[in-house]
Amino acid sequence: MKITFLGTGTSQGIPVIGSNHPVCLSKNPKDKRLRVSVLISWKNYNYVIDCGPDFRQQMLTNKVTKLDGILFTHEHADHTAGIDDIRPFFFRQGDIPVFAHEDVILSLKRRFDYIFADENRYPGAPAVKVNLIRNNEPFIIGDLPAIPIETYHNRLKVYGYRIGDFAYLTDVKTISDEEINKLKGVKVLSLNALRIEPHHSHLNLKEALELVDIIKPEIAYLSHISHYLGFHDEVEEKLPKNVHLAYDNLVVSV
Repeated sequence: MKITFLGTGTSQGIPVIGSNHPVCLSKNPKDKRLRVSVLISWKNYNYVIDCGPDFRQQMLTNKVTKLDGILFTHEHADHTAGIDDIRPFFFRQGDIPVFAHEDVILSLKRRFDYIFADENRYPGAPAVKVNLIRNNEPFIIGDLPAIPIETYHNRLKVYGYRIGDFAYLTDVKTISDEEINKLKGVKVLSLNALRIEPHHSHLNLKEALELVDIIKPEIAYLSHISHYLGFHDEVEEKLPKNVHLAYDNLVVSV
């Protein structure tokens, strides 16, 4: 299985529009972060987790020509706003499968009603095949089981996913012991780490490292990073040996 980090930034990306923060002015390409998403590829399958406003650019950069489905974590715009750009895949393949819990689907239907319309569809609009997922009910993508991991982003329910030996968690602030148990034995973990200072709805660096220590993956990659975390290279030097900062277009084998 190959994991490509399509984007590793928070909701505004890095650089932030109009910002003079030193990280936003950095010349290091690892300090330039699109909105978070990963591509999971194995055999002839390609699935993405989330498709934010940078989805089109991410697909072009990584030369993705086939998309078997999208797993959504939650309904926020930085994780969903790129859904219209599934059109080229739809034109070639037909309806694109999407997987999400009910609140996400209801939000998408309000915001992108033309994609979810059953009748009087606008010519040229993409279409999806909705797959509702529920906690404690694994589902199949391609030929592999995917296990939902329920977490909370302040009060908002967010699903992470475990697929084989890879687990992806984003926008986590709290997670129960029961959900943590679903992650035991995972080899590669992707986890959000927004910044140094505490945040009301995201793990900060200290909290993320504490959670990594509880889950004990072989290796962890931190993502959903804001400019307030600091320069990539400086933060990377201070992390434990089995923890790394993810960066855009990083490819990891699981």
